[in-house]
Amino acid sequence: MTEADVSRQGPVWLVAANVVAWRRCGVGGQELRPGTKFFKGGAKVYVTNVYWGPGGERITTLGRERHTSRWIFIDTATRHLHGFRPKLVHTPRVLERLRETGHEGGLSADYAADVAATLERYARQYRAEIAPSSPHPDRCLCHACLTGESG
Repeated sequence: MTEADVSRQGPVWLVAANVVAWRRCGVGGQELRPGTKFFKGGAKVYVTNVYWGPGGERITTLGRERHTSRWIFIDTATRHLHGFRPKLVHTPRVLERLRETGHEGGLSADYAADVAATLERYARQYRAEIAPSSPHPDRCLCHACLTGESG
């Protein structure tokens, strides 16, 4: 695909989010890990598909991979993302990857805003359910403690 083809395609509306800097895992949520296996903490990802059936627990994201910086599609847990927002995407490589996989349609601006609000609510709920009866470790760095999210 040439740059002329991408520029003719035009921007699309998607839902963007960031990967949490630290996430709780392990027995009782006492272990902390940075980002996810495939994305660094704070990395921007674009949501391309949501599985609404099981309550939005898993979503398909497009982002730069942690080690190689290549653009990858991967299913990830909603709780590992935060700051969902509608975003008009102009990045040629993102538009090209969307087109290659058949996701080029995008969303309307209003629908993207509704999806972003719903996913943010789900992400907060799922992070609060990780280890509800377990106390956080001293000087916890998980997303909920860093941002003051009530659980």
